[in-house]
Amino acid sequence: MSDFINRLQQYGAVETNVSFQTMTTFRIGGNADYVFYPKDSLSLAEALRFIKKEQMDYKLIGKGSNLLCSDADYHGVIIRLDRTFVDFYYEDTTLVAKAGCSVIALAYDTMKQGLSGLEFASGIPGSVGGAVFMNAGAYKSSMKDIVKEVLVYKEDDFEWMKKEDCGFDYRTSVFQKHPDWIVLAVRFQLTKEDPKVIRELIESRRKRRMETQPLNYPSAGSIFRNPDGSFAWKYIDELGLRGKVIGGAQISSKHSNFIVNVNHAKAKDVMELVDMVNQGMEKTYGFTLKMEVEKFNWENQ
Repeated sequence: MSDFINRLQQYGAVETNVSFQTMTTFRIGGNADYVFYPKDSLSLAEALRFIKKEQMDYKLIGKGSNLLCSDADYHGVIIRLDRTFVDFYYEDTTLVAKAGCSVIALAYDTMKQGLSGLEFASGIPGSVGGAVFMNAGAYKSSMKDIVKEVLVYKEDDFEWMKKEDCGFDYRTSVFQKHPDWIVLAVRFQLTKEDPKVIRELIESRRKRRMETQPLNYPSAGSIFRNPDGSFAWKYIDELGLRGKVIGGAQISSKHSNFIVNVNHAKAKDVMELVDMVNQGMEKTYGFTLKMEVEKFNWENQ
């Protein structure tokens, strides 16, 4: 495949045989044949045309903070924007940020600018593109509350989509239904606020996370979406599964809606715990919990 690599390198940097353990916060998964970092939007568009022409599978990922990759190798191209799509700009209370920007870094930068709105994201270890894809949120706020427009590459064209067209709902967006659409940048509407007030809020939430979440182990954050009117962790506790271990994975004893990688866990260890929870849910409550974390490359698992 040296010809394939040489061609792809015209459009950006290419790495081969890269472990998903280095590309996800779960530190779990097999290897990807190719990882591609496009130079810019035009390079990305041309690379996608080439990849599709070669009939290669591809997947765009951000910082891998909401991803559970299988233990199998992925014989396709992983596209990442977190090296080159990292510029951001201010215009009064508007922030335009490219998709590869860290949302945590933006939360702290907007604080310094005296702009409020991203405080909820100060502990979300993802990229702007991934956060929009998932409509990431915390503390009863989410991306839909501050997004004005999203720059998307779709159907061989670039388009600014209005928030109303993005299908935002609890941990979902229209982009999940169209995996071929690629988020390139986001325009946020923020509000002016005293930086000291913003800092105090961010700091209080940081302390709360430290006290309540198992941040000392690799994870992908909350493993399940909260059912309407309740919390997933309450059901898991009532099933007596807090602290349950399979292989190298554990339902956290600190926060039972986290599954953590305590000892070189395999993806199958995590999924066995997920299945254990939902078997108990079905038997005891008559319904199952939906995963918040995205599974990837599980077709043959």
